[in-house]
Amino acid sequence: MARGGSSGLSRIETSWDVSPATLDLLQGPASIVNLMGQAEWARDLAKQLLAKPLPRRWAHTQGVAACAETLAPILGEESDLLTSSAWLHDIGYSPELVDTGFHPLDGARYLRDVHQADDNLTRLVAHHSCAVYEATERGLLNALNEEFDQESPELVEALTYCDMTTSPDGLPLEVLDRLAEIHSRYGPEHLVSRSIANATPCITSAVRAVQAVLRQE
Repeated sequence: MARGGSSGLSRIETSWDVSPATLDLLQGPASIVNLMGQAEWARDLAKQLLAKPLPRRWAHTQGVAACAETLAPILGEESDLLTSSAWLHDIGYSPELVDTGFHPLDGARYLRDVHQADDNLTRLVAHHSCAVYEATERGLLNALNEEFDQESPELVEALTYCDMTTSPDGLPLEVLDRLAEIHSRYGPEHLVSRSIANATPCITSAVRAVQAVLRQE
């Protein structure tokens, strides 16, 4: 997944305020991924960043990853990439990583800049769950699109399906109930609620597309 050899990063050499435990995962990321596998590495990194400061976000992440694993029969060789992105899709919420406040971009930049992560993985994190709509609301659409190209539609739809059919507590949830839950949590005037309202056709289309493929299996 990661390119090159040991990163040689230290707390002094990086601008990211990461914990010592997380720094353990930064030493020689390519070697770690080769030994562990991409999804296992992604799981451990997400746990380091989310489990203690954001336990409910970590519960959601575990549920999204579990959902991703169920799609292996329809994704084949790309299933590991999907599962990895499921583990990492919300790491931008970690207090250690927050920069712009737009978690897809913050998470993708961290994976790219600190871990030199695979482009396919960073693109999925950057654009997960129709992120362009929130990027527009935040004035970050140009930054998002200039830094991260779109990933293949099938994988983008699969990650959106997993994220948007998993509750904040990691339980399966119908997509319309998930959207209603987001609106209820943030309130009608919040930027996230406006973004979700605009993204609803994109999100529901992705979920229905994956469900259609699953029905054919």
